[in-house]
Amino acid sequence: MGEKAKRQIPVVVVAGFLGSGKTTLLNHLLRNTRGARIGVIVNDFGSVNIDSMMVAGQVDSMVSLSNGCLCCAVDVSDMDAMLDKLAHRSSELDVIVVEASGLAEPRNMIRLVAGSENEYVAYGGLVLVVDAAEFEATRARHPEVEQHVALADLVLLNKTDRIDGDMHDDLLGRLCALNSRAAVVSTEHGRIDPGLLFDIPERPGPQPGEQLTLDRLLYEDDHGDDAEHGHLHDGYDAITFESPDVLHPRMLVDFLENQPAGVFRIKGYVRVAAGLRASTYLLHTVGDHIRFEPAGRGEPVPDGTQLVVIGADLDTDAAHEQLARCVATEPVSADAMYAVHRFTPR
Repeated sequence: MGEKAKRQIPVVVVAGFLGSGKTTLLNHLLRNTRGARIGVIVNDFGSVNIDSMMVAGQVDSMVSLSNGCLCCAVDVSDMDAMLDKLAHRSSELDVIVVEASGLAEPRNMIRLVAGSENEYVAYGGLVLVVDAAEFEATRARHPEVEQHVALADLVLLNKTDRIDGDMHDDLLGRLCALNSRAAVVSTEHGRIDPGLLFDIPERPGPQPGEQLTLDRLLYEDDHGDDAEHGHLHDGYDAITFESPDVLHPRMLVDFLENQPAGVFRIKGYVRVAAGLRASTYLLHTVGDHIRFEPAGRGEPVPDGTQLVVIGADLDTDAAHEQLARCVATEPVSADAMYAVHRFTPR
């Protein structure tokens, strides 16, 4: 079986109460992600920005879009059937975004995706969109919103242009108290860098109107059309950790299970050793969800560890130091590799 057949497509669930800005976020991703193919599962086509495309059907239909996106309108009970349509052996999608109904229970949406039997998908995290101006009123009517915040892997504090600085700081603190492990990103009109949610394929060079990757946004001085609104990456950071030495499996997994506050994603290669054996894995994490995949199946791998940690308001020095402490400084017992095997697909 080739490498392409084994590739798993991340499925990102976008939730939030009515009017929080979920569809605005989705439309932003569709407009600003160039060179990537996005599968979209929504409850209806009505608010999704596909006005330049011809829609061949209504509910339970799949439409090919000119910008490389696919949209499916479904009831949530049909989730697995839609995932099977979008993710299969020949699928070339880079991500599938599920826009939950404004009244959907995020825990159930997570269960539907994480419990899918489709071998070509992997749960890509819960993004919870919060209306900054209406949070208090929403919480009064729907106190369960606090549980939703606690479940999220990424909290998008949207519509911050409608509140003042003191209210923003107070709300940010309360969201962090409800969920101390999730990254919280403040935004206006749902504008975030798509690279925060999924990997954008490498391209030979930027084309006119093309969305820059997260790394380029962080390390290059971009003065594009969004300059008047501030850089899309404002409010979150990415750090790189590299080591030629092998890592201790248990210490690495302990770091992943107790990530620094604000971390949303960790991705890259890790080389771990236990007993007389050293192995390299491709590591992906979204929030609390950890996945190791054996590396070297047809693709070149680095000699050591190369990781990127992405999050909001990170203590970058502390995160780097914690990873450095995972380097094995003495022989590691063979049974330590079980820590990694717990998170390795069958």
